[in-house]
Amino acid sequence: MDRMPFASVANVSERMALPPALAISTVIFALRPSEKSGRPTLWLPLVKRIREPFKGMWALPGGPLTQADSLLDAAARNLADTTGLAPSYLEQLYAFGGLHRSPSQRVVSIVYWALVQSTEAELARESENVQWFRADGLAELAFDHNEIVEYALWRLRNKMEYGSIAYHLLGEKFTLAQVREVYEAVLNRSMDPANFRRQLKQAARIEPTDEFLQGGKHRPPRLYRYTGNDDAAPSGTPPSRP
Repeated sequence: MDRMPFASVANVSERMALPPALAISTVIFALRPSEKSGRPTLWLPLVKRIREPFKGMWALPGGPLTQADSLLDAAARNLADTTGLAPSYLEQLYAFGGLHRSPSQRVVSIVYWALVQSTEAELARESENVQWFRADGLAELAFDHNEIVEYALWRLRNKMEYGSIAYHLLGEKFTLAQVREVYEAVLNRSMDPANFRRQLKQAARIEPTDEFLQGGKHRPPRLYRYTGNDDAAPSGTPPSRP
């Protein structure tokens, strides 16, 4: 039976004795128009890895956790460095620490998720190594980042059922049709406009303004604003697990 060289055994043993490395990753969701239909769809930015492991593959923005940063500060700094974004909604999502996430060393990633308005997303830096992708059609990503995105989508879709999460993807004022577009984009299914409008107008957490959206071909729709309390978890507070 072939035996592993002593040096290789020693290297494996040494790696096993090392404490896990800590890293921060962030899933950033924004609405951007579909390339085919032009309707709002859910997108996220990814970063191309420039070193091993997984060199050349796309991954979530992130990096190692340093001694100088808090978890929230590290997530915000990584976002600013890679995309130029500084989202107001930045929440701790989950910790991923599978034994074989990285082929070189065990890495535990504290994952944050962010929601940005489409106007903010347009300001994000894009380059050969930083690009936006449809959230529901991703190819294979580095590490276990496909699993992380799927979990973030699951969390987002569940939180659409309550609270103010949808309004973080909109501006301060919005039409009822724009709210429906958010739900359709996140849930990835069509909704009956009349039923959705009726249910939304019965909600106590939005109110009409005296302003109307201008620039369309038809009668300008009324603008609304969200008036409820922001009941999403504060930045840095981990949500409940499934």
